[in-house]
Amino acid sequence: MSDGAFLILFLAFTGLMGLVPFVLRKFHIPTVISLLIVGMLIGPTGIGVDLVGILSRMLSFLGTPGQEVQTAAQTTESFNVIINSLGSLGLMLLMALAGMEADFQLIKAVRKPVITLSIFTFLIPAIAGYWVYWYFQPEDLAGKLLYASLFASHSVGIVFPVMRELNLSKTRFGAAVLISTVITDIASIVLLAVSVQLHRQSLQISHSVVNSTLSIFDHMSSNFFGNSFVPVFLGVVLLYLALSMLAVYWLGKFLLKYFHPGEDVLITFVLLVILMTVICGELLGINLVVGAFIAGLGLSQVVKQRDMLLFRRMESIGYGFLIPFLFVSIGMKTDFSAFHNTESWLIVVLTVIGLVGSKMFSGFAAMRFCGFNNAQGLAAGLMTVPQLSATLAAAAIGKDLGLLSENFFNAIIILSIVTTLPVPSLVRAVLACNKKSFEETDYKVPSVVKDDNLL
Repeated sequence: MSDGAFLILFLAFTGLMGLVPFVLRKFHIPTVISLLIVGMLIGPTGIGVDLVGILSRMLSFLGTPGQEVQTAAQTTESFNVIINSLGSLGLMLLMALAGMEADFQLIKAVRKPVITLSIFTFLIPAIAGYWVYWYFQPEDLAGKLLYASLFASHSVGIVFPVMRELNLSKTRFGAAVLISTVITDIASIVLLAVSVQLHRQSLQISHSVVNSTLSIFDHMSSNFFGNSFVPVFLGVVLLYLALSMLAVYWLGKFLLKYFHPGEDVLITFVLLVILMTVICGELLGINLVVGAFIAGLGLSQVVKQRDMLLFRRMESIGYGFLIPFLFVSIGMKTDFSAFHNTESWLIVVLTVIGLVGSKMFSGFAAMRFCGFNNAQGLAAGLMTVPQLSATLAAAAIGKDLGLLSENFFNAIIILSIVTTLPVPSLVRAVLACNKKSFEETDYKVPSVVKDDNLL
Protein backbone atom coordinates (compact mmCIF):
# COMPACT_ATOMS: atom_id res chain seq x y z
CA MET A 1 0.00 0.00 0.00
CA SER A 2 1.45 3.32 -1.09
CA ASP A 3 1.68 6.31 1.22
CA GLY A 4 -0.70 8.27 -0.98
CA ALA A 5 -3.39 5.55 -0.90
CA PHE A 6 -3.05 5.23 2.87
CA LEU A 7 -3.41 8.98 3.42
CA ILE A 8 -6.53 9.25 1.24
CA LEU A 9 -8.17 6.23 2.92
CA PHE A 10 -7.28 7.54 6.35
CA LEU A 11 -8.64 10.98 5.44
CA ALA A 12 -11.97 9.43 4.39
CA PHE A 13 -12.24 7.44 7.63
CA THR A 14 -11.29 10.34 9.88
CA GLY A 15 -13.73 12.65 8.11
CA LEU A 16 -16.63 10.20 8.48
CA MET A 17 -15.81 9.55 12.15
CA GLY A 18 -15.98 13.29 12.80
CA LEU A 19 -18.85 14.40 10.58
CA VAL A 20 -21.43 11.63 11.05
CA PRO A 21 -21.56 11.77 14.89
CA PHE A 22 -21.70 15.59 14.64
CA VAL A 23 -24.72 15.42 12.31
CA LEU A 24 -26.52 12.63 14.19
CA ARG A 25 -25.98 14.45 17.49
CA LYS A 26 -28.69 16.87 16.36
CA PHE A 27 -31.10 13.90 16.44
CA HIS A 28 -29.94 12.94 19.97
CA ILE A 29 -28.21 9.78 18.74
CA PRO A 30 -25.32 8.77 21.09
CA THR A 31 -21.78 8.95 19.73
CA VAL A 32 -21.27 5.19 20.24
CA ILE A 33 -24.26 4.39 18.04
CA SER A 34 -23.19 6.96 15.43
CA LEU A 35 -19.76 5.33 15.10
CA LEU A 36 -21.29 1.85 14.88
CA ILE A 37 -23.55 3.12 12.09
CA VAL A 38 -20.52 4.56 10.27
CA GLY A 39 -18.82 1.17 10.40
CA MET A 40 -21.94 -0.67 9.21
CA LEU A 41 -22.44 1.70 6.29
CA ILE A 42 -18.85 1.50 5.04
CA GLY A 43 -18.09 -2.13 5.92
CA PRO A 44 -17.86 -4.97 3.39
CA THR A 45 -20.67 -7.09 4.94
CA GLY A 46 -24.41 -6.72 5.21
CA ILE A 47 -25.64 -3.25 4.25
CA GLY A 48 -22.15 -1.78 3.88
CA VAL A 49 -20.84 -0.29 0.64
CA ASP A 50 -17.26 -1.57 1.20
CA LEU A 51 -15.76 1.92 1.14
CA VAL A 52 -12.22 0.59 1.58
CA GLY A 53 -12.60 -1.73 -1.39
CA ILE A 54 -14.06 0.99 -3.62
CA LEU A 55 -11.37 3.54 -2.75
CA SER A 56 -8.63 0.91 -3.07
CA ARG A 57 -9.74 0.13 -6.63
CA MET A 58 -9.92 3.84 -7.47
CA LEU A 59 -6.39 4.34 -6.12
CA SER A 60 -4.90 1.25 -7.77
CA PHE A 61 -3.09 3.47 -10.29
CA LEU A 62 -0.72 4.41 -7.45
CA GLY A 63 0.66 0.88 -7.48
CA THR A 64 2.71 -1.10 -10.00
CA PRO A 65 1.50 -0.65 -13.63
CA GLY A 66 -0.26 -3.75 -14.96
CA GLN A 67 -1.00 -5.10 -11.44
CA GLU A 68 -3.96 -2.88 -10.52
CA VAL A 69 -6.15 -5.76 -9.30
CA GLN A 70 -3.45 -7.14 -6.99
CA THR A 71 -2.62 -3.64 -5.75
CA ALA A 72 -6.27 -2.94 -4.90
CA ALA A 73 -6.63 -6.25 -3.03
CA GLN A 74 -3.41 -5.69 -1.07
CA THR A 75 -4.44 -2.12 -0.19
CA THR A 76 -7.84 -3.30 1.06
CA GLU A 77 -6.35 -6.07 3.17
CA SER A 78 -3.60 -3.89 4.61
CA PHE A 79 -5.89 -1.02 5.51
CA ASN A 80 -8.48 -3.31 7.13
CA VAL A 81 -5.69 -4.76 9.28
CA ILE A 82 -4.68 -1.22 10.28
CA ILE A 83 -8.28 -0.32 11.21
CA ASN A 84 -8.71 -3.49 13.29
CA SER A 85 -5.38 -2.88 15.02
CA LEU A 86 -6.32 0.70 15.85
CA GLY A 87 -9.65 -0.62 17.14
CA SER A 88 -7.85 -3.06 19.46
CA LEU A 89 -5.65 -0.23 20.73
CA GLY A 90 -8.79 1.85 21.23
CA LEU A 91 -10.38 -0.91 23.32
CA MET A 92 -7.20 -1.22 25.38
CA LEU A 93 -7.04 2.52 26.04
CA LEU A 94 -10.77 2.70 26.75
CA MET A 95 -10.48 0.10 29.51
CA ALA A 96 -7.29 1.63 30.88
CA LEU A 97 -9.09 4.99 31.16
CA ALA A 98 -12.03 3.25 32.84
CA GLY A 99 -9.62 1.85 35.43
CA MET A 100 -7.87 5.20 35.86
CA GLU A 101 -11.22 6.92 36.50
CA ALA A 102 -12.03 4.47 39.30
CA ASP A 103 -11.97 5.99 42.78
CA PHE A 104 -10.95 3.54 45.52
CA GLN A 105 -12.95 5.45 48.10
CA LEU A 106 -15.99 4.97 45.90
CA ILE A 107 -15.13 1.29 45.31
CA LYS A 108 -15.22 0.67 49.06
CA ALA A 109 -18.61 2.35 49.24
CA VAL A 110 -20.11 0.01 46.62
CA ARG A 111 -18.59 -3.24 47.85
CA LYS A 112 -21.95 -4.90 48.51
CA PRO A 113 -23.56 -3.89 45.17
CA VAL A 114 -20.43 -4.99 43.28
CA ILE A 115 -20.42 -8.44 44.89
CA THR A 116 -24.17 -8.92 44.51
CA LEU A 117 -24.29 -7.64 40.93
CA SER A 118 -21.28 -9.75 39.94
CA ILE A 119 -22.82 -12.95 41.34
CA PHE A 120 -26.29 -12.32 39.93
CA THR A 121 -25.20 -11.18 36.47
CA PHE A 122 -22.80 -14.10 36.12
CA LEU A 123 -24.77 -17.02 37.50
CA ILE A 124 -28.26 -16.28 36.15
CA PRO A 125 -27.20 -15.59 32.50
CA ALA A 126 -24.72 -18.51 32.64
CA ILE A 127 -27.52 -20.86 33.70
CA ALA A 128 -29.73 -19.45 30.93
CA GLY A 129 -27.00 -20.01 28.32
CA TYR A 130 -26.34 -23.52 29.62
CA TRP A 131 -30.06 -24.33 29.33
CA VAL A 132 -30.43 -22.89 25.80
CA TYR A 133 -27.55 -25.00 24.50
CA TRP A 134 -28.74 -28.06 26.47
CA TYR A 135 -32.14 -27.78 24.75
CA PHE A 136 -30.48 -28.49 21.38
CA GLN A 137 -27.29 -30.40 22.34
CA PRO A 138 -27.91 -32.10 25.75
CA GLU A 139 -24.82 -34.36 25.55
CA ASP A 140 -22.21 -31.69 24.76
CA LEU A 141 -20.88 -30.50 28.15
CA ALA A 142 -18.08 -28.35 26.68
CA GLY A 143 -20.55 -26.63 24.34
CA LYS A 144 -22.96 -25.93 27.19
CA LEU A 145 -20.19 -24.36 29.26
CA LEU A 146 -19.06 -22.27 26.27
CA TYR A 147 -22.57 -20.95 25.70
CA ALA A 148 -22.85 -20.25 29.43
CA SER A 149 -19.64 -18.17 29.26
CA LEU A 150 -21.00 -16.25 26.24
CA PHE A 151 -24.18 -15.38 28.12
CA ALA A 152 -22.26 -14.40 31.28
CA SER A 153 -19.86 -12.01 29.54
CA HIS A 154 -20.52 -8.28 29.21
CA SER A 155 -19.45 -5.66 26.71
CA VAL A 156 -17.43 -3.27 28.83
CA GLY A 157 -16.55 -1.31 25.70
CA ILE A 158 -20.23 -0.30 25.38
CA VAL A 159 -21.03 0.05 29.09
CA PHE A 160 -18.27 2.51 30.01
CA PRO A 161 -18.70 5.04 27.14
CA VAL A 162 -22.45 5.15 27.84
CA MET A 163 -21.87 5.82 31.55
CA ARG A 164 -19.19 8.40 30.79
CA GLU A 165 -21.38 10.21 28.26
CA LEU A 166 -24.24 10.29 30.79
CA ASN A 167 -21.95 11.39 33.67
CA LEU A 168 -22.52 8.17 35.64
CA SER A 169 -18.97 6.80 35.84
CA LYS A 170 -18.21 8.51 39.17
CA THR A 171 -21.47 7.74 40.92
CA ARG A 172 -22.21 4.81 43.25
CA PHE A 173 -24.47 3.37 40.56
CA GLY A 174 -21.86 3.73 37.81
CA ALA A 175 -19.00 2.34 39.90
CA ALA A 176 -21.06 -0.70 40.92
CA VAL A 177 -22.03 -1.50 37.32
CA LEU A 178 -18.56 -0.93 35.85
CA ILE A 179 -16.56 -2.91 38.42
CA SER A 180 -19.03 -5.81 38.51
CA THR A 181 -18.93 -5.89 34.70
CA VAL A 182 -15.16 -6.39 34.73
CA ILE A 183 -15.38 -9.04 37.47
CA THR A 184 -18.04 -10.90 35.51
CA ASP A 185 -15.89 -10.74 32.39
CA ILE A 186 -13.00 -12.32 34.32
CA ALA A 187 -15.29 -15.13 35.49
CA SER A 188 -16.59 -15.69 31.95
CA ILE A 189 -13.00 -15.87 30.64
CA VAL A 190 -12.24 -18.59 33.21
CA LEU A 191 -15.39 -20.50 32.17
CA LEU A 192 -14.45 -20.13 28.48
CA ALA A 193 -10.97 -21.55 29.15
CA VAL A 194 -12.50 -24.48 31.03
CA SER A 195 -14.91 -25.29 28.19
CA VAL A 196 -12.10 -25.16 25.59
CA GLN A 197 -9.89 -27.39 27.73
CA LEU A 198 -12.71 -29.93 28.23
CA HIS A 199 -13.34 -30.03 24.50
CA ARG A 200 -9.67 -30.53 23.69
CA GLN A 201 -9.37 -33.29 26.27
CA SER A 202 -12.49 -35.08 25.04
CA LEU A 203 -11.25 -35.11 21.45
CA GLN A 204 -7.48 -35.11 22.20
CA ILE A 205 -7.08 -32.03 20.02
CA SER A 206 -3.55 -30.93 19.32
CA HIS A 207 -2.42 -27.51 20.49
CA SER A 208 -1.84 -26.59 16.84
CA VAL A 209 -5.57 -26.01 16.39
CA VAL A 210 -5.39 -22.78 18.38
CA ASN A 211 -1.77 -21.80 17.80
CA SER A 212 -2.79 -18.38 16.51
CA THR A 213 -3.27 -17.14 20.08
CA LEU A 214 -0.62 -15.86 22.48
CA SER A 215 -1.89 -17.91 25.41
CA ILE A 216 0.68 -20.45 26.65
CA PHE A 217 -2.21 -22.74 27.63
CA ASP A 218 -3.22 -23.04 23.97
CA HIS A 219 0.28 -24.26 23.11
CA MET A 220 0.35 -27.04 25.70
CA SER A 221 -0.80 -30.59 25.32
CA SER A 222 -4.50 -31.05 26.11
CA ASN A 223 -3.72 -33.47 28.95
CA PHE A 224 -0.84 -31.47 30.45
CA PHE A 225 -2.85 -30.44 33.54
CA GLY A 226 -5.34 -33.29 33.47
CA ASN A 227 -8.26 -32.67 35.83
CA SER A 228 -6.44 -29.90 37.68
CA PHE A 229 -6.69 -27.33 34.88
CA VAL A 230 -9.52 -25.32 36.47
CA PRO A 231 -7.82 -24.60 39.85
CA VAL A 232 -4.47 -23.99 38.11
CA PHE A 233 -5.94 -21.47 35.67
CA LEU A 234 -7.95 -19.75 38.39
CA GLY A 235 -4.80 -19.45 40.51
CA VAL A 236 -2.90 -17.99 37.55
CA VAL A 237 -5.65 -15.38 36.97
CA LEU A 238 -5.73 -14.30 40.62
CA LEU A 239 -1.93 -14.13 40.80
CA TYR A 240 -1.82 -12.08 37.59
CA LEU A 241 -4.42 -9.60 38.91
CA ALA A 242 -2.58 -9.07 42.21
CA LEU A 243 0.93 -8.80 40.76
CA SER A 244 -0.15 -6.60 37.86
CA MET A 245 -1.85 -4.02 40.06
CA LEU A 246 1.14 -3.91 42.41
CA ALA A 247 3.71 -3.70 39.61
CA VAL A 248 1.80 -1.01 37.69
CA TYR A 249 1.33 1.06 40.86
CA TRP A 250 5.06 1.07 41.65
CA LEU A 251 6.01 1.69 38.02
CA GLY A 252 3.59 4.62 37.93
CA LYS A 253 5.10 6.10 41.08
CA PHE A 254 8.58 5.67 39.63
CA LEU A 255 7.65 7.41 36.37
CA LEU A 256 5.94 10.35 38.07
CA LYS A 257 8.95 10.74 40.36
CA TYR A 258 11.33 11.35 37.44
CA PHE A 259 8.98 12.92 34.87
CA HIS A 260 6.70 15.93 35.10
CA PRO A 261 3.05 15.20 34.06
CA GLY A 262 3.41 17.73 31.27
CA GLU A 263 6.31 15.92 29.56
CA ASP A 264 5.42 14.15 26.31
CA VAL A 265 7.73 11.19 27.00
CA LEU A 266 5.66 10.32 30.10
CA ILE A 267 2.70 9.43 27.88
CA THR A 268 4.94 7.05 25.95
CA PHE A 269 6.10 5.29 29.12
CA VAL A 270 2.55 5.03 30.53
CA LEU A 271 1.32 3.48 27.27
CA LEU A 272 4.26 1.08 27.43
CA VAL A 273 3.27 0.02 30.97
CA ILE A 274 -0.33 -0.60 29.86
CA LEU A 275 0.81 -2.58 26.80
CA MET A 276 3.17 -4.72 28.90
CA THR A 277 0.33 -5.52 31.33
CA VAL A 278 -1.98 -6.47 28.46
CA ILE A 279 0.63 -8.65 26.74
CA CYS A 280 1.40 -10.50 29.98
CA GLY A 281 -2.32 -11.15 30.38
CA GLU A 282 -2.65 -12.39 26.79
CA LEU A 283 0.25 -14.80 27.39
CA LEU A 284 -1.76 -16.27 30.27
CA GLY A 285 -4.99 -16.48 28.28
CA ILE A 286 -6.54 -13.37 29.88
CA ASN A 287 -8.41 -11.00 27.58
CA LEU A 288 -6.92 -7.54 26.92
CA VAL A 289 -10.08 -5.96 28.40
CA VAL A 290 -9.12 -7.31 31.82
CA GLY A 291 -5.41 -6.52 31.49
CA ALA A 292 -6.02 -2.93 30.41
CA PHE A 293 -8.53 -2.31 33.18
CA ILE A 294 -6.15 -3.69 35.81
CA ALA A 295 -3.37 -1.46 34.46
CA GLY A 296 -5.71 1.52 34.73
CA LEU A 297 -6.63 0.60 38.30
CA GLY A 298 -2.95 0.39 39.21
CA LEU A 299 -2.34 3.84 37.73
CA SER A 300 -5.48 5.33 39.25
CA GLN A 301 -4.12 6.00 42.73
CA VAL A 302 -0.83 7.35 41.39
CA VAL A 303 -2.50 9.77 38.98
CA LYS A 304 -5.01 11.06 41.53
CA GLN A 305 -2.28 11.57 44.12
CA ARG A 306 -0.08 13.65 41.79
CA ASP A 307 -1.86 15.44 38.96
CA MET A 308 -4.88 14.83 36.72
CA LEU A 309 -3.14 16.42 33.74
CA LEU A 310 -1.70 13.02 32.74
CA PHE A 311 -5.17 11.49 32.77
CA ARG A 312 -6.62 14.33 30.71
CA ARG A 313 -3.91 13.95 28.08
CA MET A 314 -4.49 10.20 27.90
CA GLU A 315 -8.20 10.86 27.61
CA SER A 316 -7.62 13.21 24.67
CA ILE A 317 -5.58 10.60 22.81
CA GLY A 318 -8.18 7.93 23.51
CA TYR A 319 -11.48 9.65 22.82
CA GLY A 320 -10.06 12.03 20.26
CA PHE A 321 -8.30 9.42 18.11
CA LEU A 322 -8.10 5.71 19.01
CA ILE A 323 -11.42 4.82 20.65
CA PRO A 324 -13.61 5.89 17.68
CA PHE A 325 -11.76 3.28 15.57
CA LEU A 326 -12.96 0.62 18.03
CA PHE A 327 -16.63 1.22 17.30
CA VAL A 328 -16.12 1.78 13.57
CA SER A 329 -14.20 -1.50 13.29
CA ILE A 330 -16.97 -3.32 15.18
CA GLY A 331 -19.57 -1.87 12.84
CA MET A 332 -17.54 -2.88 9.79
CA LYS A 333 -17.51 -6.50 10.96
CA THR A 334 -21.27 -6.63 11.59
CA ASP A 335 -22.65 -9.24 9.20
CA PHE A 336 -26.34 -8.69 8.46
CA SER A 337 -26.35 -11.67 6.10
CA ALA A 338 -26.68 -13.80 9.25
CA PHE A 339 -30.33 -12.75 9.36
CA HIS A 340 -31.17 -14.72 6.22
CA ASN A 341 -28.48 -17.44 6.39
CA THR A 342 -29.53 -18.89 9.74
CA GLU A 343 -31.12 -22.29 9.27
CA SER A 344 -32.75 -22.58 12.68
CA TRP A 345 -34.49 -19.44 13.90
CA LEU A 346 -35.51 -21.28 17.06
CA ILE A 347 -31.86 -21.16 18.20
CA VAL A 348 -31.77 -17.43 17.48
CA VAL A 349 -35.05 -16.71 19.28
CA LEU A 350 -34.13 -18.71 22.38
CA THR A 351 -30.64 -17.20 22.45
CA VAL A 352 -31.89 -13.61 22.25
CA ILE A 353 -34.78 -14.10 24.68
CA GLY A 354 -32.64 -16.15 27.09
CA LEU A 355 -29.82 -13.62 27.21
CA VAL A 356 -31.90 -10.42 27.31
CA GLY A 357 -34.31 -11.86 29.86
CA SER A 358 -31.61 -13.25 32.16
CA LYS A 359 -29.49 -10.09 31.96
CA MET A 360 -32.39 -7.76 32.63
CA PHE A 361 -33.69 -9.84 35.52
CA SER A 362 -30.29 -10.39 37.15
CA GLY A 363 -29.28 -6.72 36.90
CA PHE A 364 -32.61 -5.44 38.19
CA ALA A 365 -32.85 -7.99 41.01
CA ALA A 366 -29.27 -7.36 42.20
CA MET A 367 -29.67 -3.57 42.32
CA ARG A 368 -33.03 -3.74 44.08
CA PHE A 369 -31.58 -6.22 46.58
CA CYS A 370 -28.86 -3.65 47.39
CA GLY A 371 -31.29 -0.81 47.93
CA PHE A 372 -31.16 0.95 44.56
CA ASN A 373 -34.46 2.14 43.08
CA ASN A 374 -36.42 0.67 40.17
CA ALA A 375 -34.99 3.08 37.57
CA GLN A 376 -31.42 2.27 38.59
CA GLY A 377 -32.21 -1.44 38.55
CA LEU A 378 -33.68 -1.16 35.06
CA ALA A 379 -30.68 0.84 33.80
CA ALA A 380 -28.23 -1.65 35.32
CA GLY A 381 -30.05 -4.53 33.66
CA LEU A 382 -29.95 -2.74 30.31
CA MET A 383 -26.23 -2.00 30.61
CA THR A 384 -25.39 -5.70 31.05
CA VAL A 385 -27.28 -6.69 27.88
CA PRO A 386 -24.91 -5.64 25.01
CA GLN A 387 -22.72 -8.41 23.63
CA LEU A 388 -19.87 -7.28 21.42
CA SER A 389 -16.12 -7.82 21.11
CA ALA A 390 -15.48 -10.29 23.95
CA THR A 391 -18.57 -12.36 23.11
CA LEU A 392 -17.83 -12.43 19.37
CA ALA A 393 -14.18 -13.33 20.02
CA ALA A 394 -15.18 -16.21 22.30
CA ALA A 395 -17.75 -17.40 19.77
CA ALA A 396 -15.09 -17.32 17.02
CA ILE A 397 -12.82 -19.48 19.19
CA GLY A 398 -15.66 -21.94 19.71
CA LYS A 399 -16.39 -22.06 16.00
CA ASP A 400 -12.72 -22.61 15.08
CA LEU A 401 -12.51 -25.52 17.53
CA GLY A 402 -15.75 -27.07 16.34
CA LEU A 403 -17.49 -26.32 19.65
CA LEU A 404 -20.14 -24.12 18.02
CA SER A 405 -22.01 -25.04 14.87
CA GLU A 406 -22.78 -22.46 12.19
CA ASN A 407 -26.33 -22.06 13.52
CA PHE A 408 -25.17 -21.20 17.04
CA PHE A 409 -22.45 -18.90 15.72
CA ASN A 410 -24.93 -16.98 13.56
CA ALA A 411 -27.23 -16.73 16.56
CA ILE A 412 -24.43 -15.01 18.49
CA ILE A 413 -23.84 -12.59 15.60
CA ILE A 414 -27.53 -11.69 15.51
CA LEU A 415 -27.49 -11.40 19.28
CA SER A 416 -24.64 -8.87 19.12
CA ILE A 417 -26.57 -6.77 16.61
CA VAL A 418 -29.93 -6.68 18.38
CA THR A 419 -28.45 -6.13 21.85
CA THR A 420 -25.91 -3.44 20.97
CA LEU A 421 -27.72 -0.88 18.83
CA PRO A 422 -30.73 0.02 21.02
CA VAL A 423 -29.17 -0.13 24.49
CA PRO A 424 -27.42 3.29 24.70
CA SER A 425 -30.61 5.02 23.53
CA LEU A 426 -32.75 3.01 25.96
CA VAL A 427 -30.46 3.88 28.88
CA ARG A 428 -30.62 7.56 27.93
CA ALA A 429 -34.43 7.31 27.84
CA VAL A 430 -34.53 5.72 31.31
CA LEU A 431 -32.31 8.49 32.67
CA ALA A 432 -34.31 11.23 30.95
CA CYS A 433 -37.50 9.96 32.59
CA ASN A 434 -35.89 9.41 36.02
CA LYS A 435 -33.27 12.15 36.45
CA LYS A 436 -33.76 12.48 40.19
CA SER A 437 -33.25 8.74 40.71
CA PHE A 438 -29.63 9.02 39.54
CA GLU A 439 -28.64 12.14 41.48
CA GLU A 440 -25.86 11.52 44.02
CA THR A 441 -26.61 12.81 47.50
CA ASP A 442 -24.19 10.88 49.70
CA TYR A 443 -20.89 10.99 47.81
CA LYS A 444 -19.01 13.69 45.96
CA VAL A 445 -15.79 13.19 44.03
CA PRO A 446 -13.08 15.60 45.19
CA SER A 447 -11.79 17.95 42.52
CA VAL A 448 -8.08 17.43 41.96
CA VAL A 449 -7.46 20.07 39.35
CA LYS A 450 -9.68 22.54 37.53
CA ASP A 451 -10.15 22.12 33.80
CA ASP A 452 -8.99 25.72 33.26
CA ASN A 453 -5.64 24.84 34.80
CA LEU A 454 -5.09 22.15 32.18
CA LEU A 455 -4.72 24.70 29.42
